[in-house]
Amino acid sequence: MTAIKRIVRAGFVGFWRNAFVSAAAIFVMTVALFVIGSTMMIDKLLGVSLENIQDKVDINVYFVTTAQQMEIDALQRSLESLPDVEEVVFTSREQALEEFSLRHQNDEIIMQGLEELGDNPLGASISIRAKETSQYEGIAEFLEEQRKIENPQTPLIDEVNFVKNKEAIEKLTAIINAVERSTFIAMIVLLAASILITFNTIRLAIYTTREEISVMRLVGASNMFIRGPFMLQGIMYGLAAGVLALLILYPIVLWIGPETEQFFQFNLFTYFVSDFGYIFAVLVGSGIVLGVISSALAVARYLRV
Repeated sequence: MTAIKRIVRAGFVGFWRNAFVSAAAIFVMTVALFVIGSTMMIDKLLGVSLENIQDKVDINVYFVTTAQQMEIDALQRSLESLPDVEEVVFTSREQALEEFSLRHQNDEIIMQGLEELGDNPLGASISIRAKETSQYEGIAEFLEEQRKIENPQTPLIDEVNFVKNKEAIEKLTAIINAVERSTFIAMIVLLAASILITFNTIRLAIYTTREEISVMRLVGASNMFIRGPFMLQGIMYGLAAGVLALLILYPIVLWIGPETEQFFQFNLFTYFVSDFGYIFAVLVGSGIVLGVISSALAVARYLRV
């Protein structure tokens, strides 16, 4: 316990005695953690945007006007049992006509045409949404198989709009994959840069106390006693940098929150507040880990203890 107390005391003394070096290390780590936090915010916005787009992509199956409800229900149950299907929404002939009339209520020619027909010209339909955009191909193949086994005399499916939406679905899938890869690569690069920058800064702090370290070794100080204060200083750097990064992020997300809600239908400030515990743990935890790792590397490589 006496050794631990001495290590803690030496760590705090070194932190405050080398105030300029400590401030430089905290500043560098704050910038690195702020960039990581900003990347988290941007990644969340991109994720929400892609989810919104993905929710609007689906496959629509249009049935012939003579289709029996029993056959439609059977196909709907088959689709709902597929592991790739997230949701299947049924639209009856009456609902389709009502929605069509609302969309074209200001078009007199179309409305007159509907009145002259007298009968509902629209068939029922179902909208299929997959769990992932890459799974629409398999659902389309299932629907094509269903069309092949239909009785030509009494067809059920009139049209499947997958071909029309295929290009949009493929582009969306490519965007999602590219964003996921680029975000992962960016996070790796930022973490590597943070470790290197913090490592060099802490190495400078160790260099300023090289004579004191030499004396400690000469009088028989253990390796842990020499390393301990620098490890503690690394923890203090990371803790202070994480808190500062959060304090910088707070007014920024507060300012842009209404803008993100307007353009992305997602309030970034609300996310920051609701998930503050997670964001705090990531940034402060990353700062502490970076400080400890950088200190350990600097001590092991440059002190040769």
